[in-house]
Amino acid sequence: MSGDLAAGARVALADRLAEAGVLDAGWRGSFEAVARHLFLPPVYWEFVDGAAVRRDQGTDPEEWLAGAYRDTAAITQWDDGDEGGGQRDFTSSLSMPTMVARMLGDLDVEDGHRVREVGTGPGFNAALLAHRLGAEQVVSVEIDEAVARCARGNLAAAGLGGVEVLLGDGADAAVGADGVDGVDGRADRLIATCSSLLTDVPVAWLEQTVPGGVIVAPTATLFGGGATARLRVADDGRSASGRFTGAADFMRMRQQRYQAPPVDAYLPGEWPGDATPSLTGLDPEDIGDSWLAQFAIGAALPDLYYRRAPYRDTVTWWFFDTAVTSWATVDSVPGQAEFDVRQTGPRRLWEEIHTAWQAWDKAGRPGYDRFGLTVTTAGTRTLWLDNPDHPWNPTAR
Repeated sequence: MSGDLAAGARVALADRLAEAGVLDAGWRGSFEAVARHLFLPPVYWEFVDGAAVRRDQGTDPEEWLAGAYRDTAAITQWDDGDEGGGQRDFTSSLSMPTMVARMLGDLDVEDGHRVREVGTGPGFNAALLAHRLGAEQVVSVEIDEAVARCARGNLAAAGLGGVEVLLGDGADAAVGADGVDGVDGRADRLIATCSSLLTDVPVAWLEQTVPGGVIVAPTATLFGGGATARLRVADDGRSASGRFTGAADFMRMRQQRYQAPPVDAYLPGEWPGDATPSLTGLDPEDIGDSWLAQFAIGAALPDLYYRRAPYRDTVTWWFFDTAVTSWATVDSVPGQAEFDVRQTGPRRLWEEIHTAWQAWDKAGRPGYDRFGLTVTTAGTRTLWLDNPDHPWNPTAR
């Protein structure tokens, strides 16, 4: 891509983001200046209609370049770099420009701010920060050695090699705590580009951010759904609190990935085993169709997860607890008013899920902006609705 074409593509991308209302005016110059294609490897995968499509610079350079300036995420690593893994899970990517712009806007940076990034990835987000604030103001932490090495090369190619890319766990308060040249290692702003569980937002992020500073981080529940939290650190540094700004779908922090046991661990015999039958008027597909509903349910029931199993005209939803004590199934059949339920174990998981759904529905199906999160250095994480005095715990037992 020639310099003129690349510049035109950057401007066009910035125009689209601005028209969508997600690009803060203060970030436009950075999006126009930083060449996104410099942060892509020779082969990456672009999401098209929910599928990962291979983009190869060698065989189709035009599509490879065009994908760099579309509003899509680009997968740059599968299976933690295991080339023989069969491409089961994507583990590093260049985030969707819309999401990058929104989160940078949430960060509310000012000249002179120091920013700590958790999850360098290919380095594009760090490059935007460096262009806006100066490379010396940005420290990025990456857990994968190969990804960190690639990011350093990409940043150098973009003329922003002064960004410090640290190798380590971004949830570890000790990583980069000493700062550079005797300067306090704490940041005015912290941004994460990987998702943490609501129940396990790293306390270290409070310690890595100055009192009054801002933390912008995508969060998720094991059950599903995800949202970006914007937290302000209290003056005493002991807590951070704030609301969610919108939906978010990021890769989970590696140390928080959950490996579910096989179904046989719950049901060693034939289905339905000793499960108790009942009927429900709530179609689990209604839950599956709502990312927000999954977030509200998952926040109330942080130890539950599900699997969806389509078979002909029926979709069987399996619900499990992480303690491996209880399970439930619900059969969704189009056109029916009631659906078959099976439950077993000391907990009635579907009843708990139904209770959480009803509470969310009764509250007016609140959006992300009505939910908030408070994290303390004592290790508590509290999701609340409307204000911190109203914790979201509709299924409390």
